[in-house]
Amino acid sequence: MRYLIVLLMLCSLWSPSPLFASDAPQVSGRASTVDLLLERAVTQHLIAGGVVVIGNRDGILSTSARGQLNTIAGAPMLSDRTVFDLASLTKVVATAPAIMKLLDEGLINLSDPLSRWFPEFAQAGHGGITVLNLLTHTSGLEDFNVGSEQSMETVVRRAAAQKYRQWTGSSRFHYADINFILLGELVRRVSGETLDVFCREKIYSPLGTRETMFLPPRNLSADIAPTLGYTSGVVQDPNARHLGGVAGHAGLFSSAYDLSRFARLMLGGGVIDDKRILSEQVVAQMTTAYLCNNGQVRRGLGWDIDSPFSAPKGSFFSDASFGHTGYSGSSIWIDPQQDLFVILLTRRLDYHDVHDFNQLRRDISTIAAADFKFPSEDGSAIPPWQVAKISARLLQPVNVVRQASPTGNKLSAQSQQKWEHQQRVQRRAGRGERVLSAKASARRLARFARLAKADKSCKVGPHAKKRRKLARS
Repeated sequence: MRYLIVLLMLCSLWSPSPLFASDAPQVSGRASTVDLLLERAVTQHLIAGGVVVIGNRDGILSTSARGQLNTIAGAPMLSDRTVFDLASLTKVVATAPAIMKLLDEGLINLSDPLSRWFPEFAQAGHGGITVLNLLTHTSGLEDFNVGSEQSMETVVRRAAAQKYRQWTGSSRFHYADINFILLGELVRRVSGETLDVFCREKIYSPLGTRETMFLPPRNLSADIAPTLGYTSGVVQDPNARHLGGVAGHAGLFSSAYDLSRFARLMLGGGVIDDKRILSEQVVAQMTTAYLCNNGQVRRGLGWDIDSPFSAPKGSFFSDASFGHTGYSGSSIWIDPQQDLFVILLTRRLDYHDVHDFNQLRRDISTIAAADFKFPSEDGSAIPPWQVAKISARLLQPVNVVRQASPTGNKLSAQSQQKWEHQQRVQRRAGRGERVLSAKASARRLARFARLAKADKSCKVGPHAKKRRKLARS
């Protein structure tokens, strides 16, 4: 089977044609591996469907889509125009660029202490937190559940009441939604407009992204993919819902087509279709790596570059690439060095198997970078036979089988995993018994030494035999 897959891939890739991007969606025959990866994920009940768009600064190179909009009979198929709940992609498609726009206009500075805009943080001990710390998740603030009756003012006071952790000096990375909830409120306090209005006027309207919005109206619900457990157009994140559907960390809805225009904007250094929306300087600032955790984590301003959340980076994106993920099953990864981006939006079903879902993100980015990479200046590119080999590896049969259940989608037929777990438990138990045995032996030796010392002073006596017997036990 593996050799058959390689042969089929070679047939489709052996006579490659030049890649021409277009703003209009295209379906590429070169994306067959992406199609198969989506189909496998649907078959395994990891997702109910998904859309993948691959492109560069000139436009879309490939579009793949599998699955229906919802479970209603006769529901339309998913496409690059289907609107999804973006979840945490809100941070980099709405909040971070809004902050950069304020920076462009000279209204804020990255070094501004948080207390300049939030008097609630003026208390002693919080003076070290800056706007930059919020953007890079190095503020030290912890997340908490927002009550349905709580206002933004209450949320800010609760955040300010947290015990300050001396993290900012050491740039310790701790991902927390509260950082971007505060940034979304910062946009309102500085500009006088709520985050949704500011983004619509300053970013989305000039960008031409009509399907990107907070609080989508009900008349558009027929074109919006629902998240698991919620109706179309209702944001899945509970804190975003309790904050009215407009928040800096979640709440944005968009399509893969609209996100492709945003990715092109980033690849163009703030320019798309000869129209400048962000300055080249702030785009460079957004995507510059800020070192955290003693260099083990690299983050941009909002963007992820290299961290435990970098699954969509795949195997062939460069170190200059950046992106982000969303809990609802979304991700975006952009590589200015290779002039390439990949967008994944899904109707996610399994929220527990993070490993397999991240593997899906990783595999799609890997084949996208391998298959659609332009030749570099020295003419080097991944040859078709190697792309076919990579495709064959990614499409190898998976042993884990999922079955649908009323409460969600669970893994079944996991006897191998269960056996491995039992073996790990037994090994841990064996190590524990050896440790206890060693400790018991040490105690017996110490006891023997004490009794032997006593015997030196009294070799005979009514209790000598008893002591020797105890020492041997």
